[in-house]
Parts: sequence; structure tokens; C-alpha cells
Amino acid sequence: MTNILIIDGHQKYEFSKGELSATLALRAKDILSTKHTVKLTTIEKGYKIETEQDKFHWAESIIYQFPIFWFGVPAIMKQYMQDVYQYGILFTAGKKGYGTGGLLTDKTYMLSTTWNTPLSSFGKGFWKGVDFPDEVLTAFHHTQAFLGMKKLPSFSCHDVIKNPDINAYLKALERHLKLIFLK
Repeated sequence: MTNILIIDGHQKYEFSKGELSATLALRAKDILSTKHTVKLTTIEKGYKIETEQDKFHWAESIIYQFPIFWFGVPAIMKQYMQDVYQYGILFTAGKKGYGTGGLLTDKTYMLSTTWNTPLSSFGKGFWKGVDFPDEVLTAFHHTQAFLGMKKLPSFSCHDVIKNPDINAYLKALERHLKLIFLK
């Protein structure tokens, strides 16, 4: 049994209420709770910094669930990271050079993101030279590596505004989680 922390980083806007992000986070919790101990933080509901830091130390894997806003994390997720990722708690100055002081070296993380961009758009047109969604999130991946965590394969849902298919997203999420966490 593994300890897993799921962080729902959706930020509500009039055009984007957060139902898909919440649905995916809750579904992940339900699926993973069959074999693991799971805690869920929904950032918009509020959080206590020390409690969140304790969750990072408790968890063996962290799943970040959020929509892509302007090619990155929502502002509320960025603020959460600013608050929770503190020196001396999750990282220190690395003795072997910059970026080597992460205190979460025994942890893994996974991204679960939602995009309005169709997956077929990557590698051409606007996305020419960017072949995969993860390439857009390079800074986020480097941040997690700075904390010492190792990346698991990411999951993403696409075309979620114009052509949503919630049932297909949920089935794909279940398949992905089973491959990573329920082998």
C-alpha cells in the first residue's frame, strides 16, 4: 500500500467552473483508494501550509490535477507552490550544485492535466516544434525535480471545452492509473 496525495489545482472562472478537474481528482481518489491510502487537497477550498508540507513528506507519490491556463498552471496552483515549497522543508541548498538539494528524493509525481487544445494539434500550426503536452510544462517538471521527485508518465485530456467526452476521459484515466499504480 502506497500513500498518494492528489492536489486539485483548478481555479474557478466564469467560463471554467472546475467540474472536470474535480471529477478527475475524485475519480482518481476512488480508483486508487482500492489499494492505496489517498489524501486529496482541493486548493480552492483552502489549505494550511504546514499540513500540506506534512502531506508531501507522508506521500510516496503526488498527483497534480489541473487545467492548463495560458500554457501553465493556474495562478492558484502557483500560489500553493509558493506557499508550500519552502526552503528547509522540501528543499535545501544542494551540496553537489544547483538543483541538487531536494528533500523529496524518495517520491514520485504524476501530472493529470486538461487542455482545450486537441491532442492532434501538437507538432503543427501553433504547436509546431512542440510535439507533446509535457513539453509545454518543462518548468513545472523542473520544479518537481528541484524538490527531488521523479516523474511518472503524465495523463492529459484534450479538447475539453469544444468537444468534451467525460466518459472517455474517465475511462482513459482509469487505464492510466491502473498501469502506474495498480499493477
